[in-house]
Amino acid sequence: MKCGRRTFLSIAGLLGGLILTNSFNKNLFGKTFSINKKNSKMKLTFKSYTLELKHVFTLASSSRTTTPVMFTQIEFDGVVGYGEASMPPYLGESQESAAKFLSKVDLTKFNDPFEIESILEYVDKIEPNNPAAKASIDIALHDLVGKIMGKPWYKIWNLDKERTPFTSFTIGIDTDEVVKEKVTEAEEYKILKVKLGRDSDKRMIETIRSVTNKPIVVDVNQGWKDKFFALDMINWLNERNVKMVEQPMPKEMIDDMAWLTEKSPLPTFGDESVQRIHDVIKAHGVYSGINIKLMKCTGLREANKMINLAKSLGMEVMLGCMTESSCAISAVSQLSPGIQWADLDGALLISNDPFEGTKVIDGKVVLSDSPGIGITKVLPH
Repeated sequence: MKCGRRTFLSIAGLLGGLILTNSFNKNLFGKTFSINKKNSKMKLTFKSYTLELKHVFTLASSSRTTTPVMFTQIEFDGVVGYGEASMPPYLGESQESAAKFLSKVDLTKFNDPFEIESILEYVDKIEPNNPAAKASIDIALHDLVGKIMGKPWYKIWNLDKERTPFTSFTIGIDTDEVVKEKVTEAEEYKILKVKLGRDSDKRMIETIRSVTNKPIVVDVNQGWKDKFFALDMINWLNERNVKMVEQPMPKEMIDDMAWLTEKSPLPTFGDESVQRIHDVIKAHGVYSGINIKLMKCTGLREANKMINLAKSLGMEVMLGCMTESSCAISAVSQLSPGIQWADLDGALLISNDPFEGTKVIDGKVVLSDSPGIGITKVLPH
């Protein structure tokens, strides 16, 4: 398998290079959008905010009740675009690090927001890392450009809003009583996403199965360390109407993970192991699919390229999220038509969402026709 993957890298590398050359053209649909370049400059502002979770959120390695975020605004010629950086502590970013990075971004050197590629390449090169902070600029810039064009991004990308997926609803690791309560609250959702990776894995699934037989997807967050144990667990899960397994083993265990995917009756998805576009090629032959999150990949620009590359390699795609407000969820939802797997419930898990945008109705992602990223209302925050 190693040899096959190495041989493939050179071919896929060329393919990835072709996809990376795609750029956005403001002469879309045969219409040129005029802007006031002479007297207008883009102005970036930002401020911190804390999302409050409805329940304690427990993963394989941590628990929390809040998620720190940073909201951004880019103003140009009287139009404002909104963005968001969500930074769960285990990812290594914080409000302090985001503020430090964003303070270094000077958008006044650009007088044309339609230069999306050039602007975001500049932002990406300011410092390494900081993907969520970079995503907040990407999202705000896309929101701004979409508003100038008067179109939501799913229309700009020529996607069919009727083909949005059902989103899973996340059930974190908890006591039997709380798990049952969460499942009851998730009545309208057609798919449940269950966090695993501790010694309570089978109890979690059995508790849920005592209440419902809805399809389940599981996220192990690298919690299984032995490939034989992992395969036994996947076979067990397969018998209990589980449909896919996300990041079952540590991202460093590449050969063991490839072995597991080859033998698994369920598709496997890379999450922690797939951050940015160069990781997509590395994941081919190791996972069945990839989980793309704006906060990992620096935003919509790169997420769109990752989708195209993964599909060209015959890999499945899942769009995921952190705990996020409707700002970031509405942004990533613009890419969701035609995607089979979605875990876009981040805004549903919080009690103080300052934005309104993409809705989830009967478990299905429903896009707004508002321009930009589809935010329909901005509440005081």
